[in-house]
Amino acid sequence: MNKSHLISKINSRMPDLNKEDVEEGVNEILNFFSSELSKNNRIEIRGFGSFSTRKRSPRMSRNPKTGESIIINSKYYSYFRPSRGLKSNSN
Repeated sequence: MNKSHLISKINSRMPDLNKEDVEEGVNEILNFFSSELSKNNRIEIRGFGSFSTRKRSPRMSRNPKTGESIIINSKYYSYFRPSRGLKSNSN
């Protein structure tokens, strides 16, 4: 599911809201999530799951063209952990 499909689904379930308001609400939520994760803050939505960032350690790798060894620096990545309820619903 992509963002436009999500907006359409929400709009069909809440016909009293116009599509522009739903789109603005979804954009605000996504911007908030992005902003908080960029500050390394954890977001927890009970019954759904939690979003957080994790640090990937630096490592050695090889350039596939030249075979030269290169160092890949550490970096942060986003991580989602589903709640137990969400896990049990998807199985």
